Amino acid sequence: MRFRSTKSKSYSVSFKDAVLRCLPAEGGLYVPDQVMDIRQFFLYMDKDITFPELVSVVAPALLQGELNPFSASRVAESAFDFEPELIRLDKDFSILNLYNGPTGVFKDFGIAFLAAVMEELLKNSGQTMVLSAARGDTGVSMTHAFGGRKGTCAVLVYPSGPIFGLDPAAFVPNGGNILPIQVRGTADDCQRLIYETINDRKFAERYHVTSANAINPGRLLPQTFYYLYAFVKIKKSLPGDLVFSVPSGNFGNLIAGLYAWKFGMPVNGFIAAMNANNAFGDFIRGKAFTPRPLVSTCSPAMDVSVPANYERFASFYEEAPAVMRNMVYPASINDEQTLDAIERVWKKYHILIDPHTAVAFAAAEKTAAEHKWGGNVHTIILATGHPAKEAGTLQRATGQDIAIPEKLLALQKKVDPIAIIPPQLVSFEGAVASCF
Repeated sequence: MRFRSTKSKSYSVSFKDAVLRCLPAEGGLYVPDQVMDIRQFFLYMDKDITFPELVSVVAPALLQGELNPFSASRVAESAFDFEPELIRLDKDFSILNLYNGPTGVFKDFGIAFLAAVMEELLKNSGQTMVLSAARGDTGVSMTHAFGGRKGTCAVLVYPSGPIFGLDPAAFVPNGGNILPIQVRGTADDCQRLIYETINDRKFAERYHVTSANAINPGRLLPQTFYYLYAFVKIKKSLPGDLVFSVPSGNFGNLIAGLYAWKFGMPVNGFIAAMNANNAFGDFIRGKAFTPRPLVSTCSPAMDVSVPANYERFASFYEEAPAVMRNMVYPASINDEQTLDAIERVWKKYHILIDPHTAVAFAAAEKTAAEHKWGGNVHTIILATGHPAKEAGTLQRATGQDIAIPEKLLALQKKVDPIAIIPPQLVSFEGAVASCF
């Protein structure tokens, strides 16, 4: 598979180049340059297949010439000591749990694969510095995935505020390969510094800089794998059409689902489940994208005004507007509806879901009712966060005390960064250089 910029169709690069130089020189973001039909590799898979086994088959089919079956198997086994879990609720709904990784969020899948595949691609051929804007548990996921990996150093860029869950033993000054730096500013300042550093060609070439945020296609591509996994698990028991309801903030998960469809996954639609921010509702319906003032909600990871994957989404829309109009169903859910969904799912199915998953569940119900799907459509709802991560919200909605797993309790330990700097490129690059 080759990748091209959303700004240009004139040339393409390899997967390795797109991963290790994650921003095209002419701007934009990398997207697949060709449609890879890999149905023959997953349509006949047995439902008992494990997630690493599926990745070992699908990854080399997509990345022909760059990952062979043996290297893909090494990557999959190294990356995934956890896997998705599909739970059938009833004839209309299933939930795909994506929170079984080390930090209890779906991002663990993409970050784990990216770290493992980087190590494989760099084997005996150099070093790279991986920058990541870290907010919430992203830094912990990065540390778990990249810690001790040969050929990589992970630089975590934090905004102002406390930092939790990191292991100082993994930090660069202590002989590790993790470098947490805090910026006196916002998450937007962190993201801007990463873009500026990658585009500072002299610095970027010296340290072989790339990013582990969603701008990197090596983090986005593996998100297609859990869609394929869900399909393989449920294909023999489908009553009719298949739809996925996707919690959508930065829209990486939805883009990954659309890529899975392009790769041959039989699916009839995707619900773009948004909270009150409703970033792309009008855009999906064919109107111009107009950013709105940010609204704080009880599903905070989806509180996004300008989604990071806007250019990829717009590129897909430009290529296939009819697909977007007929396969993607936007739905906006407010906080009252979100809390009501948490309560109803607990009472009806005795399952606890976090607010982001609840947005997707309420959106699935709303869309099914609007289109009168009845029992002819089965919807898989992506559960993107462990319910214990929003224990207070769930307790208010259900009255239940939420047990917090030990692995999530460990995320609450406060740590100090290596350096605290102003939100300026020269300060950031100086802090990085001083550690090497």
